[in-house]
Amino acid sequence: MSPTEVKPQRLTARLLRGMPLPDPDGGKEQRGRVLVIGGSRRVPGAALLAGTGALRAGAGKLQVATAGDVALPFAVAMPEALVLGLPVDAQGEIVRGNAALDQALDGCDAALVGSGMSPTRATATLLQRVLRHAAGTLVIDAGALSPDLRAPPGEPWVLTPHAGEMAKLSGQEKAQVQQEPQTLARSFARRTRSVLVLKGATTYVAAPDGRLWVHAGGCHGLGTSGSGDVLAGVIAGLAARCGDPLQAALWGVFVHAEAGRALESSVGSLGFLAREIPGPLPAILDHLRSRSS
Repeated sequence: MSPTEVKPQRLTARLLRGMPLPDPDGGKEQRGRVLVIGGSRRVPGAALLAGTGALRAGAGKLQVATAGDVALPFAVAMPEALVLGLPVDAQGEIVRGNAALDQALDGCDAALVGSGMSPTRATATLLQRVLRHAAGTLVIDAGALSPDLRAPPGEPWVLTPHAGEMAKLSGQEKAQVQQEPQTLARSFARRTRSVLVLKGATTYVAAPDGRLWVHAGGCHGLGTSGSGDVLAGVIAGLAARCGDPLQAALWGVFVHAEAGRALESSVGSLGFLAREIPGPLPAILDHLRSRSS
């Protein structure tokens, strides 16, 4: 049976217990360092949501590189993070990196780039700089996604498009993405040599070798502004802990959905905020760990 013919697997708690995360004991150095590169003058909160998701997923340290003119208020809003300001254009979009960013990339265990950024030429140039310097697992989201991406052999990235972004990446109509999500997810994961997380009411996680996992256990309330930023941050945080892009993606999709279900019970089926999604994550992770021990 060829990889593309492998039957999709359901993404369940039982499956995750067979691939447990590292023991959470130990200090922050043992749980990894995450670098979030994202945000802009108009969307500064995207990096904040992603960073919060990374910390709630258990990452030990957080650095954030964001638009220079919002860096100071960002640092006040998120005292847990070391914040780097990057040069911006007249619209407040990040236009380039700097030596401090290169140093942060060299020392991180996982980096997330793209949340809250626009798909501009400057973003594409910044991404190339990130690719040259990133030492750990790389998660690519939103404005940094590109149809030209191709990870080094054996060093997969994690790509996190929703259906609209997947349509642009694959050159298909959004309706076709929604009709053939499994085929397109597998094809793009193989082409980019990356782990593809195709987000939606049903989320598909495809590995470069053709394996595919399907998760349909979320809730409608997760379809809210900023939810994807949180998910990308959670995946980056888990990647910093475990060092495995596929494991981080699978765990991230599942616990993000479980957090939505928890908020559905406590707040309501609709109307909870993306900033609330990270809150239940530590307890969910503890519960999964206790059930597997």
